[in-house]
Amino acid sequence: MQTFEFRFDSSARPLLRALGVHAGNSAVRLTDDDRFVAEFGRWTVDTPVSNIDCVKVTGPYRRYKAIGLRGSRVDHGITFGSSAAGGVCVTFIEPIPKLIPGMKRHPGLTVTVTDPEALVAAVKERQRNG
Repeated sequence: MQTFEFRFDSSARPLLRALGVHAGNSAVRLTDDDRFVAEFGRWTVDTPVSNIDCVKVTGPYRRYKAIGLRGSRVDHGITFGSSAAGGVCVTFIEPIPKLIPGMKRHPGLTVTVTDPEALVAAVKERQRNG
């Protein structure tokens, strides 16, 4: 299993802690059975690596659009955001189940991990070997 920790901006910690999100319950994992599992407090995305269409480094972001559980009403993507510095955008072949009421299933997820390049490389490596 490979684990990628979230980057927590110091100014975002109080808001995230109020949402129940902290370093102890938030990470992205690539499991030994080739699943992509992103945990962000009480919210979890769990999908096969084979369901990932595209993975790329993005950012930096505007702080007001990057922190917390965020949803886009335009494309229905979601963000597990703990930092405005940047992260990884993951798009899915089959949208994942919705996590935000009133939205459709999510075609993409952005995660603000400490090492975006390493997460992208690890997913691509698993896709090549899967």
